[in-house]
Amino acid sequence: MTEAPEWVDEHGRVLFDVFAQACTSRSTLEHITGRWGILAMAALYDGTFRFNALRRRVSGVSEKMLAQTLQALERDGFVLREAQPTIPPKVEYSLTARGRRTAELLVALIQDVEGQMPEVLAANEEYDARRA
Repeated sequence: MTEAPEWVDEHGRVLFDVFAQACTSRSTLEHITGRWGILAMAALYDGTFRFNALRRRVSGVSEKMLAQTLQALERDGFVLREAQPTIPPKVEYSLTARGRRTAELLVALIQDVEGQMPEVLAANEEYDARRA
């Protein structure tokens, strides 16, 4: 009989705790919810993008940061990078099934935050007035 992977207990339950400092789920969560990760995944929820089109969609991200973000998300299995052997090379990015499931949650969060912005701005004004 083969031994269970270290992330599975004797009952087949996965053992991850994002609150534990050494848990690998922390870095994955950071890749997804970091400043550029959440925006890249939400943009890719709308469909497949070439690199420069995605960079235009995620306004303000540098080429370097977008490349690093996409590479991390690809490594984690959330983003699919497809390079076609054409001249010049054509590279497209899309979400995997796992990425799509996660991006759906991120898009809902973004929509919730955007919908609350009038109240957030009012709270900002109240807070600033109390601090003045």
